[in-house]
Amino acid sequence: MPDDNNAHNLDSATSTSVVERPVESAEGSTLNSDSPQPPQTAHTEAPQNLDEKPSTTEDFASALESFTTETEEAAREDNVIKGTVLKITLTHVVVDIGAKSEGMLPIAEVMDHSGKPRFQPGDEIAVMRDKGETEEGYINLSHQKAQRLRAWDEIEKAHNEKKPIKAVVIERIKGGLTVDILGAQAFLPGSQADLRPLRNLDVLKGETIEVAVIKLNKKRGNIVVSRKQLMEEEQNEKKSKTLEHLEEGTALTGVVKNLTEYGAFVDLGGIDGLLHITDMSWGRLTHPRDLVNVGDQIQVKVLKFDKDKQRVSLGFKQLTPDPWLDASHRYPVGAHVSGRVISVTDYGAFVELEQGIEGLVHVSEMTWSKRIKHPSKLVNVGDQVDCVVLSVNPQERRISLGMRQLAANPWDALHDKYPVGATVEGRVRNLTDFGAFIEIEEGIDGLVHVSNLSWTKRVKHPSEVLKKGDRVKAIVLAIEPDKRRLSLGVKQLQPDVWETFFAQHHVGDVLHGKVLRVATFGAFVEIAEGIEGLCHNSEAVDANGQPLALEPGVEHDFKIIKMNQEEKKVGLSIKAVGEEASRSEVEAYKQPVSSTGGSTIGELMSWKRAGGDNN
Repeated sequence: MPDDNNAHNLDSATSTSVVERPVESAEGSTLNSDSPQPPQTAHTEAPQNLDEKPSTTEDFASALESFTTETEEAAREDNVIKGTVLKITLTHVVVDIGAKSEGMLPIAEVMDHSGKPRFQPGDEIAVMRDKGETEEGYINLSHQKAQRLRAWDEIEKAHNEKKPIKAVVIERIKGGLTVDILGAQAFLPGSQADLRPLRNLDVLKGETIEVAVIKLNKKRGNIVVSRKQLMEEEQNEKKSKTLEHLEEGTALTGVVKNLTEYGAFVDLGGIDGLLHITDMSWGRLTHPRDLVNVGDQIQVKVLKFDKDKQRVSLGFKQLTPDPWLDASHRYPVGAHVSGRVISVTDYGAFVELEQGIEGLVHVSEMTWSKRIKHPSKLVNVGDQVDCVVLSVNPQERRISLGMRQLAANPWDALHDKYPVGATVEGRVRNLTDFGAFIEIEEGIDGLVHVSNLSWTKRVKHPSEVLKKGDRVKAIVLAIEPDKRRLSLGVKQLQPDVWETFFAQHHVGDVLHGKVLRVATFGAFVEIAEGIEGLCHNSEAVDANGQPLALEPGVEHDFKIIKMNQEEKKVGLSIKAVGEEASRSEVEAYKQPVSSTGGSTIGELMSWKRAGGDNN
């Protein structure tokens, strides 16, 4: 029956549609899966007049497929997606991006400048899909690419408008530094890090700096920046303003930029000036660091300015009056002053009385003693000493000081302690070619001249009589306190043999002597112990006028023909002895012949000849 068949087909269609739905009905009630199902036909179709509704299983599958497709579409390499950090390992960060598989990115991409990760599990992170997958099936991700893409607009804008942008220095790499700009990494070449090459780029690590974007390649993702460019622009701007009012005589404020042995370079604002060490202080400086340090802000005066070469010479001491202008009034001769020893040399010590005013204490003005050979035996650098002003010369910027003047001069009392003629005793301190110095007390030396060592002995060097360290007695001969001279004599302790000789002998006396030495003009003859006389060649002839050969050791009778007590000189003659004998014979010839024992002249002559023959 047609009607029965139609009813059966309708039930079958209804049963089929119920089976294809999920276990939960539209109203939310669950169907009993154990209820009997009508048999299926090969071809069953829903009635055309019934509203077809998709099954719940189809909805879920379709939604899942759609979500997966959208997620994968979103996770393409060109898109930035949000993810959640699941886990952080030593080498990677695991991120849930809502895809079938989890993603993974290198941990280095999320490390800050101190080496710590910027994210923790549960944090949201922006990433982009990178090429390929890991062996474990993880999707390769990149946080840097996402950051770069997000920051790219700002960086590109700064590049196009030539405006600075802030960056954080992350780490040092080969050739320069890696910096972070709004999450994107850029390269800062070492040559672009500062106006002058930095020896240690690590000093900038962690610093926030302003840079200029000088190179941009979006396709390759390369960003190159420069800090030097901005610094040069800033310097040029400052330089222009500084040059507007820079002129000689102007006082400016600058910052010490660099120190050398000869001075300091001062940044005046875009232009550097040289502050030479000689223009730093009115006093003496061994190095510029004694007055200033790098980074100090100081006021200076423009001494010279070469506009063509843009060279500036600066002065610091010129901001204060020259202390030497009234030095003679503040340090009059004879004034007692105090100062600090700032230098010790072979010839004395320099004492700083005030900044810019130094005086010299010569080694000879340090002590009354002559023993001190070097000033370092008495003073050292840094010592505080008292002095007396000896002289002032403001034009030559010199002050002479003395230290010994503060103590009593032992030479002033020397006349009272050791009057002329007094016997003193001391130690031989030094020997020279001309005499011996004998110390009679601390700081007082007397000189025994070589001529005052012996009355009789001809002393060529004092070492023939004295030795260093010997203790000897001497007679005070003369005192000159102003010249610090004391003359002593050793031979004066014995009687003067010359005085005795001149007292006992006169011109005409005949003495027996021995030749000591011969000169071209005559011979020196010893006529008494320690007494020498000179027999000139013209006086060394016999009675017949024949020259006599005088050699050392030869003995003769000599007649004194000249005496000079002041010069201690005695002239001798052999010829005069012969002449005296001849005169005696003549006198005897002139005598009258005695009547009792008389003889004729002929007899006398015969006797003389006979006597001569016998001799």
